[in-house]
Amino acid sequence: MYGIYTQFNLRCILFMSSKSFNFTSVFLIFLALNAIAADVLLWRNKTISASFLTGATIVWVLFEWLNYNFISLLCFVLVLGLLAQFLWSNASGFLNSTPSQVPRFVVPEELFVNIATVIGNEVNRGLRFLQDVSCEGNLKTFLIVVVSLWAGSVIGSWCNFLTVIYIGIVAAHTLPVLYERYEDEVDNFVLKVFGQIQNNYRKLDAGVLKGKLKVKKHD
Repeated sequence: MYGIYTQFNLRCILFMSSKSFNFTSVFLIFLALNAIAADVLLWRNKTISASFLTGATIVWVLFEWLNYNFISLLCFVLVLGLLAQFLWSNASGFLNSTPSQVPRFVVPEELFVNIATVIGNEVNRGLRFLQDVSCEGNLKTFLIVVVSLWAGSVIGSWCNFLTVIYIGIVAAHTLPVLYERYEDEVDNFVLKVFGQIQNNYRKLDAGVLKGKLKVKKHD
């Protein structure tokens, strides 16, 4: 059932990419991509999930362990493609009286436009969220966001950008599955931690309030 659902989403993307570009098509593509991402991250289609994780691992090993350069690797792949097409076109001429048509690969321009639009929407949504946090005056949410950004900067200082992306991909392919399997245990643990944080926050808030009252009395 999940495989049929994923195939339906892929057909929707291909159909909408062939149409004229508008906001509705971008929104529908975004919803379809979210559904496909959910299937991949939850391992509902094990073949696609394993292929994606294997591909990410190969890329990380090539650039991090084997120290491949992106431009060198790109040129190497292009040379292999040129060699394959050259051999195809010449071998077909020797074997057949009429040479066969070599397939040409063309990436549709609408694909890049749709991807850029989706990325732009996500970036703007993130910027709106950060500005709302800084302007709404909710101290609790503000501290959580600041601590999260600080943790991200610390992790970024330990390893480079590609490794951070790879860790995120591995976490995205493992944590949702583990949560789905151990949902009750994780929820209980999170509730305990959140309750402890709330308790400490109340103590901090009460201490700050008492400090303000003392300052007012002295004034």
